[in-house]
Amino acid sequence: MLTDRYDNKLSTSSQTARDLYVKAVDRLISADAYMEQGFQAAIDADAGFALAYSGLARARQLSGNPTGARDAMRVAQELSEKLPTQESAHIHVMSLLIYGKMQEAYKAIRAHAAQYPRDVMIAQICTSVFGLIGFSGQPGREAELLAYTTSLAPHYGNDWWFLSMHAFSYLETGQTTRGTELIDQSLAIRPRNANAAHIKAHVHYETGETKAGTAYLENWLRDYDRAGLLHGHMSWHVALWALEQGDTDRMWQMVDDNVIPGVALGLPINIVTDTASILYRAELMGETVAPERWAQISTYAKQFFPKTGIGFVDVHAALAHAMAGDSDALENIRTTAAGPAADLVGEFAQAYGAIAQQNWAEATAHLTVAMADHARIGGSRAQRDLLEYSLLQTLLKQDRADEAKRLLALRRPVQAGTHPVHGM
Repeated sequence: MLTDRYDNKLSTSSQTARDLYVKAVDRLISADAYMEQGFQAAIDADAGFALAYSGLARARQLSGNPTGARDAMRVAQELSEKLPTQESAHIHVMSLLIYGKMQEAYKAIRAHAAQYPRDVMIAQICTSVFGLIGFSGQPGREAELLAYTTSLAPHYGNDWWFLSMHAFSYLETGQTTRGTELIDQSLAIRPRNANAAHIKAHVHYETGETKAGTAYLENWLRDYDRAGLLHGHMSWHVALWALEQGDTDRMWQMVDDNVIPGVALGLPINIVTDTASILYRAELMGETVAPERWAQISTYAKQFFPKTGIGFVDVHAALAHAMAGDSDALENIRTTAAGPAADLVGEFAQAYGAIAQQNWAEATAHLTVAMADHARIGGSRAQRDLLEYSLLQTLLKQDRADEAKRLLALRRPVQAGTHPVHGM
C-alpha cells in the first residue's frame, strides 16, 4: 500500500494521486496558495480517494468556503465505509471539525493524535495560535499548546512543519531563544514555508528587531502569491513595523494594498482583526484615521460575523463598531457575547465603548478586569499588544504616565524602550 510523507498508509492504488496528495498536504501545512486545486488534482487522478476529499474539505474550510467544505466532506464519508481503521478515524475526526462540532472535534483530535501522532492533517488542527487550543478560550491555553507540540516532538524529529509549530509554542510562552533555534532549523529545511516565515516575523517582534524583521518579511513576501493564506496577515506585520518606524506612508500603502476588505484575499477573520488592529494601533501612535475607514471595517464585521462566539473576532469587531460610532452593533456584542471567553468579550466591548466616549476612567476599569487573562481571547502576543496599549492610552489620558511606563515594563518588557502610545 502507498504511504504519504509521514508514513501513513493511503487507500489509493494510483501513484499519481498519492504524489499529488502529498504535495497538496505540504501546501496546506505551509499556508501556500492553491491548496484546493492540489487536493482536487489528486481526486481527478483517483475519484475514489477518500482522504483527498477530506483534504479538500479542510482546504475549503481554511479558504472560507464552509458550504464547499461540507460537500467534499460528505463524499469523503461515503467513501470511508470500507477504509482501514486509521483512515476511517481520520475522516470521522475531520468531519466533526468541518461540521462545526468544535468541542467534540477537540477531544477526538487529541485522542487521534495520541494514537496516530504522525497523521499530520489531524495533528495540525490543534497547533498554532489559531488552532483549536489557541481558540479554546481556556485559561493556560499557551502552556497547553506547548505541552501538545512537545508530546508530538518524538514522532516528528527534524520535520520542517513540526519545527515551525513547536517554535511558535515556545515563542508564545516567552521562550524566544528556543523558539528562534527551532524556526531557523525549519526555514533551513524549507525556506518557502509561509507558516515558518510568519513565525520568524514573530521572533523579530518578540526580540524587538524591527528593522531586521521588516527587511526579512518584505523580501520573503516578494515571491508569496497574494492568494496565499497568510499574505494579508504578513502584510499587517510589515505595516505595523512601518508604523513603529514612523514611515506612515509605507504603513498606509501596505494596509490599502493588502489588508483591508476588498483587497485582501485572506480569511474574513484575518481581515477583520488585522484591519481593526492596525487602524487602532495607528490612532494610539497619534495618527489620524479617517472615519470612513472605521465604518468600512465595522460594516464588514457585521456582514461576516453577525453572531458572536469567536472571542478574538468579537473583541476586534467591538473595537471597530465603537470607533465607527455604531452603538447598536457594539451593544449587540456586549449583550450576546458567547463562547468560553464571553466574559472577556463583554469587558472589552464596554471598554472600547467608553474609549469612544473618552470616558477614560471607565475604560480603565473594564480593561483592568479583562487584562488579567486576556490570552483566553486568542491570537498571538503581538496581536494582543493592541489590548495592552489600549490600557496604556487610558492611563495616559488620566495623567498616569508613570503607571503606564511601569505597566509596560512589567507586562511587555521587550517593548519598554519603544513608544507604542502617543505621549509616552
